[in-house]
Amino acid sequence: MRSSINNLVERAAFKNFIIGLIVLNGITMGFETSKRLATEYYTFFEVFNTLVVAIFTIEIILRIYAHRRAFFKDPWSLFDFAIVAISLVPASEGFEIFRVLRVLRIFRLVTVVPQMKKIISALMSVIPGISSIAALLTLFFYIFAIMSTQLFSEQFPQWFGTLGESFYTLFQIMTLESWSMGIVRPVMEIYPYAWIYFVPFIFMATFIIVNLIIAIVVDAMNEMNAKEEEHIIDELHTSEDGTREEIQELRKEIRDLKRFIENIYTK
Repeated sequence: MRSSINNLVERAAFKNFIIGLIVLNGITMGFETSKRLATEYYTFFEVFNTLVVAIFTIEIILRIYAHRRAFFKDPWSLFDFAIVAISLVPASEGFEIFRVLRVLRIFRLVTVVPQMKKIISALMSVIPGISSIAALLTLFFYIFAIMSTQLFSEQFPQWFGTLGESFYTLFQIMTLESWSMGIVRPVMEIYPYAWIYFVPFIFMATFIIVNLIIAIVVDAMNEMNAKEEEHIIDELHTSEDGTREEIQELRKEIRDLKRFIENIYTK
């Protein structure tokens, strides 16, 4: 029984069914954002959401029964369990937030699509490196925010009036969104040499520190691909060794059979 259920939940057709259900559920959630559709098809949406939650709950129960303790040792399985558990909480008064959190069910695509899971695993593996860069970027922002508040707060209080406003303005500049015509050039009309402050900031924050994060993620992806290739090569070598042993056993059996036949004819 347990073996049959394990084969069922691991079957490709079953996983594809779950993927299709998640995608379909995501589409219906998008339709629910339309007030007209949400009013006209309210019953359909409620019944469909209930059906989806029921199927996901049954799936989780089957996986727990099939994998037992291994289910709770797998982070991806725990993530699925948490998403389904949130869906089971009734969206009654005081718990309306759980109705909004139903959209998190779409994140289950990450656990059932191998390529998405691979990307998330790579991102999780580089958290220590990204944390160091984030700390450096925060220090860099803090220094420049103090400088900009002291330099430009009097004339441009809407952008640099407080330390928090300076942080947000610098973040906007780092993303290169309207940084020149929207912020820097108006500042330069009063402070002509303000470019000496802004250009080094953009160069450091946007073109060096942010690209370091991208480099770390790409390096992690390459390392993961290399490990997968090594694993595939090891499996091929193991398969070749097993095939070679089987061929040797077959040859031995053929020789034994030939001797047996020769002995029969000799007698």
